[in-house]
Amino acid sequence: MGQEKEARTIIKPRLLKGFRDSLPDAEIPKKAIIGRLEQLFSSYGFVPIDTPALEYTEVLLGKGGGETDKQIFHFEDNGGRDVAMRFDLTVPFARFLALNRNSLPMPFKRYHVNKVWRGENPQKGRYREFIQCDFDIVGLDNAEADFEILSVMHASFALMGVEHYRFHLAHRGIFNQMLAHLQIAEHNSEILRIVDKLRKIGRLAVLEQLQALLGDSTKAQAILRYIEKEREDEPFLTTLARLEELGGGESEHSRRMRTIHAYLVEAQIDEHYILDPSITRGLDYYTGLVYETFLVDLPHYGSVCSGGRYNDLASLYTKEHLPGVGSSIGLDRLMSALTELGSPIAQSGSSADVAILNTPSSPFAERDRAARTLRKANIAVSVYLDERKIGAQYKWAESQAIRFVLTDGQRDRFTLKDLQSKEVWEAVSADEAAAIITKELH
Repeated sequence: MGQEKEARTIIKPRLLKGFRDSLPDAEIPKKAIIGRLEQLFSSYGFVPIDTPALEYTEVLLGKGGGETDKQIFHFEDNGGRDVAMRFDLTVPFARFLALNRNSLPMPFKRYHVNKVWRGENPQKGRYREFIQCDFDIVGLDNAEADFEILSVMHASFALMGVEHYRFHLAHRGIFNQMLAHLQIAEHNSEILRIVDKLRKIGRLAVLEQLQALLGDSTKAQAILRYIEKEREDEPFLTTLARLEELGGGESEHSRRMRTIHAYLVEAQIDEHYILDPSITRGLDYYTGLVYETFLVDLPHYGSVCSGGRYNDLASLYTKEHLPGVGSSIGLDRLMSALTELGSPIAQSGSSADVAILNTPSSPFAERDRAARTLRKANIAVSVYLDERKIGAQYKWAESQAIRFVLTDGQRDRFTLKDLQSKEVWEAVSADEAAAIITKELH
């Protein structure tokens, strides 16, 4: 009893490099966007799946390729197993298909929204833990499946209110045809990774690396002629015809791209799509159509949505041929960019539609009854549960961007205030308040 208690050691709160907390004003709009996207995916017939955050390292390393393999977080677990955290949602999906093929209808459309981890160098809009929104079609290798993924991409960006964006398309098959025409196909993987760095390191550095790899400046220059366009606004089909010429003529791959372009034109969304032969996607598993998405006003953010066709990915885990095509939205990077652009959708951090404040004339039972009535009308309600001055309660509501407040509840009549327009409705019932709020919100 006489002994003093030992001083408690306080652990310093800190975050790992490249990781971050997400506060409500950032998390609320993010969750709202995810909800909208999931509804959109469902409207196209895509169904949700999930996979573990941890996989056997050999499963993930099987087809990542080069730089990605170096970025994987992997370690030995308590059972002595070599495990790793998923670096994307595509490779785990291939493993998922191999294990669950007999339970899945083909063609199979899935979406998956979850966290992934990469040990890359953190920078603006890039973190080591981030959310990806993936959507894929497996079991088909045709222009129709390729087009539908592109269509979902367009619908997703329109739904999120993103403006001034461009989908940059290319085709691995046409690129490989060009390499074969130059008789350097054996260097395919190395050339892809060098070309994929064009936006990061620039034309001269790419040329130097190609020359060092090939030992032939003429062929290195030929690759540059392929990936560079004479002007940014070069028409899609003009670029395609030039690529055919450099690759030795028309092929099934260029015909596929013509068909896809025709579908884009028919859907009247072709203005958002550019044929850009510099897009290669450095990952080894892509085999056909590939794409990246750039915000015109923030080109330094890099791609915020990317993907392509991967006809052989599942062959790492099964003998069955399961061609696929898919896309992935980098939600955290996109949200960071939209915040910088001042987009309303990235700032809609309201915790509720209405706050019911605590005043001496409003017993808790009446406030709770009003809240239940409003919630039945699909209105989000936050009841203030503490006893503080009314001014502090108003500040609490405003700090959470709550638009309406309900006060002075007695005999089930309330005062409704719109904090945005300053309009006031006196002596309204909870049902009347619900009708007014619904009308004003919509």
